[in-house]
Amino acid sequence: MIRNKEIKSIIKGIEDKKGRRIRVIDLRKIEDTICSFLVICEGGSPNQVRAIADSVEEVARKEASIKPVNVNGLSNGIWVAMDYSDIIVHIFLPEDRAFYDLDHLWEDGKVYDIKSEE
Repeated sequence: MIRNKEIKSIIKGIEDKKGRRIRVIDLRKIEDTICSFLVICEGGSPNQVRAIADSVEEVARKEASIKPVNVNGLSNGIWVAMDYSDIIVHIFLPEDRAFYDLDHLWEDGKVYDIKSEE
């Protein structure tokens, strides 16, 4: 399934802080996209959203030697976007994920729902 070392480290960072509904969307077969992969997940509160973002950054740096080019949304903790150039990570509160519906917007990509331990 997901063999990419960078994506695996991002997923681990999300799971370490109990991020939910993790989805990876492979966009490589779609022309003119801004990245190759999207990783989308959610946290239950603004504090958890920020904690997930911090964990992703730390685990990805340690395990895959990657750092985000840019991170937006940490101050409000509603929607954090982390740009790893070829991978973009979106961490939402559930209601904001439903409102922006990136899952549906990019459904033409190959979708992987990650089963995490509860």
